[in-house]
Amino acid sequence: MDADIKWLDDPETFRVNQLPAHSDHHYYGNYAEWAAGDSRFTQSLDGQWQFKFAKTPQERLRGFYELDQDTTDFDSITVPSEIELNDYAQNNYINTLIPWEGKIYRRPAYALSADDDQADSFSTGTDNTVGMYRKSFDLDPALRGKAVRVRFEGVERAMYVWLNGHFIGYAEDSFTPSEFDLTPYIQDEGNVLAVEVFKHSTASWIEDQDMFRFSGIFRSVSLLAQPVTHVEDMTIRPVVADNYKDAQFNINLKLAGEQAGDVRIIVRDVDGNSLLDQTQPVAANVDLNSIDFKNVHLWDNHDPYLYQLLVEIRDEQGQLVELVPYRFGFRRIEISDDHVVLLNGKRLIINGVNRHEWDDHRGRAITMEDMEKDIATFKENNINAVRTCHYPDQIPWYYLCDQNGIYMMAENNLESHATWQKMGAIEPSYNVPGSVPQWKETVVDRARSNYENFKNHTAILFWSLGNESFAGDNLAAMNKFYKEHDDSRLTHYEGVCHTHDYSQQIPSLDPKSYLPAGGTKDYRDQISDVESWMYLPPKQVEEYLKNNPDKPFMECEYMHDMGNSDGGMGSYIKLLDKYPQYFGGFIWDFIDQAIAVKDPISGKEVMRYGGDFDDRHSDYEFSGDGLMFADRTPKPAMQEVRYYYGLHK
Repeated sequence: MDADIKWLDDPETFRVNQLPAHSDHHYYGNYAEWAAGDSRFTQSLDGQWQFKFAKTPQERLRGFYELDQDTTDFDSITVPSEIELNDYAQNNYINTLIPWEGKIYRRPAYALSADDDQADSFSTGTDNTVGMYRKSFDLDPALRGKAVRVRFEGVERAMYVWLNGHFIGYAEDSFTPSEFDLTPYIQDEGNVLAVEVFKHSTASWIEDQDMFRFSGIFRSVSLLAQPVTHVEDMTIRPVVADNYKDAQFNINLKLAGEQAGDVRIIVRDVDGNSLLDQTQPVAANVDLNSIDFKNVHLWDNHDPYLYQLLVEIRDEQGQLVELVPYRFGFRRIEISDDHVVLLNGKRLIINGVNRHEWDDHRGRAITMEDMEKDIATFKENNINAVRTCHYPDQIPWYYLCDQNGIYMMAENNLESHATWQKMGAIEPSYNVPGSVPQWKETVVDRARSNYENFKNHTAILFWSLGNESFAGDNLAAMNKFYKEHDDSRLTHYEGVCHTHDYSQQIPSLDPKSYLPAGGTKDYRDQISDVESWMYLPPKQVEEYLKNNPDKPFMECEYMHDMGNSDGGMGSYIKLLDKYPQYFGGFIWDFIDQAIAVKDPISGKEVMRYGGDFDDRHSDYEFSGDGLMFADRTPKPAMQEVRYYYGLHK
């Protein structure tokens, strides 16, 4: 198969030769490797790559991936990093509008009519910058002779991959891992991995988040070798009983490679006591179901107790060929008959924040140190929950939330704000994904990837379908996917509220009086287990709660923290004491999106926000609405948060 640039224009082509999403577990050759955190099966490709930049697809270097390509005029770029922050393209921040609005006429493919495919929309786009990356490498000795894949943990926005001149695959979805099989073309020495990254594709319509619009390989890249028998996917299902004391443990393993030997499954408590130790023959699917655990130690924010799972794969001679460790907890989230959200049988209160991944020098290419600092800030300020706005985060963040008892709303990479809201008014004439058939599979695939990657993380209490994308049959299909695959969590989506009668200022004060919005179908019974609004004033929140609500209520965004704001937070907090159906919300947001630059006048390092880079359109200081400045210095508003969130710790 050859690469086709026309894939950029087609919403139905979003992955080519990409391996199916699977659980994010680590795997090692033995216990010593696990203790050291250094697996023989992994080789990092982070560091310096050769790089060439083109302003448009037409100006890109054809055949840059060929082995005999002269690269003497290529630059060097660090992976991971953002292309724009390496000074190849202009920084551009924008909130609700799409970046090309008012400059280039485009509409989403098939949104206006079934035969309007918007051909050449991005493949010939004059605003579609291209980054061409090359990495030469030798395989580490431990990886040689094995099946090898490459994992890209995050690439904005559409990428084509070649190895040693052979086309490997194509992927969109900037914020979930993409893996490709390199085995047919990998060599022990002298490999050349080439990646072509386009800033825009049809994915740009549904990645219209409130943020700086970067591009490039901004998360880590690694090679993964497959042991002779390998745990390809693992699904852990801990189920807490109705008495909230006992539980059942369930696990499914999908194994690849040689079907010989044994699988040993061990569960231990924090003191090292063995609670489960069973061995089964290797098979394509290995299941343990309904294993009783008595008097389990439940996981929550105050006591994030995790059990240790160990999966050993041994060959026919009893030699260990793969070790998979994973820590998991027992917890139960549900909605009571009187519409109160319960965790482990007790009312759940969310003291949450929305958190973009951000660093003032590296943009979204954040580090483990950044994540650990954020966890420490959460604990210092009584923040017990995070919404991964508006995309999946780096994998280590989910493990940190498990270990530190941070409740997670795990959000898909989806926002199509510009397609349904114009100048603040609801006008969904070309909304996607909506109910446009050609956009269904790409968004359901994003739900699938989010679920499959992170399904084993105890911290995740809610799956969120995305952000500010109106509603429609395709959002309902995403919700259905989660419900069919996971009954242990709740689903969330705010945008369904806009399909009610939006001629009213506050349409949902009486939850029993919903009307379809201007002929739009009302999806409230198909989408979201909870009633979710943004920035609904406390009086209107109370109106909803006073009218016998049929769904629990939360604010997925509130207390917009721009400038000297966050006052009046107490008005929301008082409602928690008055109405058990109200379970809190997530402040917008945790950290400013600002970039540190050297001021040419003073010579000092200063923060620059939207509009400070001669970029248009821009919402200016809307990129600066965090509880912390972009260098992670807390703002005064954090004191308000610490006090009020401390009232319901």
